Amino acid sequence: MSNNKGKLIVISGPSGTGKGTVISKILKAKPEFAFSVSATTRKPRPKETHGVEYLFIPKKEFKEMISNDEFLEYAEYVGEYYGTPSKYIKDCINSGKTVLLDIEVQGAKQVMERMPEAETIFITAPDMKELEKRLRGRKTDSEEKLIARLARARQELKEKKHYKHTVINDEASRAADEIIKIIDRKD
Repeated sequence: MSNNKGKLIVISGPSGTGKGTVISKILKAKPEFAFSVSATTRKPRPKETHGVEYLFIPKKEFKEMISNDEFLEYAEYVGEYYGTPSKYIKDCINSGKTVLLDIEVQGAKQVMERMPEAETIFITAPDMKELEKRLRGRKTDSEEKLIARLARARQELKEKKHYKHTVINDEASRAADEIIKIIDRKD
């Protein structure tokens, strides 16, 4: 068995900053990277598939997983739970793989405490006007939920100072290339 441990790359930032799009571009360029699928209690959006974008699980089951310490991190966000099952992360790192983790700020703080060696990258939109445009463009949230997401984004932006890197997603391919350079510098 190899002694080469993999690494954990935490990518986080406010909802609507394009984390998912950037990550999919990174995974296309670096197919050897693994992606950790987070669990959530929210309902799937159109075109989302269980086990691909998220593990969609009922709140009762999620709370049982919390009780059994099965998450590297978890948080409640706008009325729903999100979390990272820890077994997959540990298995990948122990087998020498680089694992990308797309999580929100509250969860990222937990990972920073439990795994300070993780590479942490905060993604942001160029400005709040662009962020609001992206969130409205999704057409997936009620006005009330959209306002809550924007308020949460303003709070989360204050947390970027805790990350090792900040990347502005003004164009997804450029942002993905910047993140790949960050990851490759550490190899």
